[in-house]
Amino acid sequence: MNTLIKNGRIVSHDNELTTVDIWIKEGKIHAIGEAFNAETFEQVIDVKGQLITPGLVDVHVHFREPGFTYKETIETGSQAAARGGFTTVCAMPNLNPVPDTVERFEEVQKIIDRDAVVKVLQYAPMTENLHSETLVDYDGLTQAGAFAFTNDGVGVQTAGTMYLAMKAAAKNNRSIVAHTEDESLLFDGVMHLGKRSEELGLPGIMSATESSQIARDLLLAEETGVHYHVCHVSSKESVRIIREAKQAGINVTCEVCPHHLVLMDEDIPEDNGYWKMNPPLRASDDQKALIEGLLDGTIDCIATDHAPHSHEEKNQSFVDSPFGIVGSEYAFQMIYTHFVKTGVFTLEQVVDWMAIKPAEIFGLNAGRLTIGGPADLAIFDLETEYVVDDQQFLSKSINTPFVGWKLYGDTTVTLVDGKIAWQKKGGK
Repeated sequence: MNTLIKNGRIVSHDNELTTVDIWIKEGKIHAIGEAFNAETFEQVIDVKGQLITPGLVDVHVHFREPGFTYKETIETGSQAAARGGFTTVCAMPNLNPVPDTVERFEEVQKIIDRDAVVKVLQYAPMTENLHSETLVDYDGLTQAGAFAFTNDGVGVQTAGTMYLAMKAAAKNNRSIVAHTEDESLLFDGVMHLGKRSEELGLPGIMSATESSQIARDLLLAEETGVHYHVCHVSSKESVRIIREAKQAGINVTCEVCPHHLVLMDEDIPEDNGYWKMNPPLRASDDQKALIEGLLDGTIDCIATDHAPHSHEEKNQSFVDSPFGIVGSEYAFQMIYTHFVKTGVFTLEQVVDWMAIKPAEIFGLNAGRLTIGGPADLAIFDLETEYVVDDQQFLSKSINTPFVGWKLYGDTTVTLVDGKIAWQKKGGK
């Protein structure tokens, strides 16, 4: 099908918005210009001056299938991603069963192929059942389609296991993607250790729980030469040591989540599990360091860590509820509203951090508007305010403290390989 995206605006390298039409043919971008005859196209989508970006790329989501489909499925999770403007997402392996064998991995891939409305890349675990010290079959899982290896949700507790995992990943030209958490430093903590945890009477989590394991892993990454990517960086200490590692030439990249950029521990109003996430919301100086880390290139990209849980699980105290919030459906909007409209970030930077850079980090054919490339596009209304409404979520879960927030940049259309994956009601 020939499709014309008409009267859109794209952000240029000087952060200016340029009006363009995009001609999509056979699922690819055929041409970008202004002089196309709309009458010759089978489908015309007039976006009336709204922003067109490359489809966003999220390297950190949890889709919960198999094993926890009451929280999310690959179908609903991918729909939520499309609703947020994401066209490529990378799904974590903390499932049941864990896809730690070729056979189990292929079973998950079958569900992806059948049900996903966006491009879903499946991580493989680093060790059997995530919690063990026994490595998975890195050769076999790479051949089965694992694009990277991670034990996200669980920190690898022994240096020897991490070293061997890095060697196996490097041998297969794959990345190690690390949830860094030294469990010996947790002390049953449920939120950031600070003034607010004391006020709420809740056990705190030290920043060193995260940063000490990053420090260990950086030296192992230098030893093995593997590409080492750090999940959801949250503390100023973590930013500092990653910055130093990059200066030393270690092959490290990292991500930050919107909620850690927008919120601090002092924003937590009460002992309510909807505010519980891992890593936790940290202090104001940590938040400042994260913003500075993005701006100076220490932090490479923004990822949601979309982590669905049921209302029954989250609607209780910090101590009893699981970690995690959903984020796919409003991540771009949150960053645009709180940082672009306030002049902290440019729109060009946000597109880079949420589309171009994550694709580059992992060598994905995504994240750019290029002639001959996949027609993966997102279209956003930057002018109209909307309210985050959990009754409108496509995710099966609503666990987020952002319900009721007023944002700009609502997604109006998301296209994957030229086909509409999501379109706002009332759109043409």
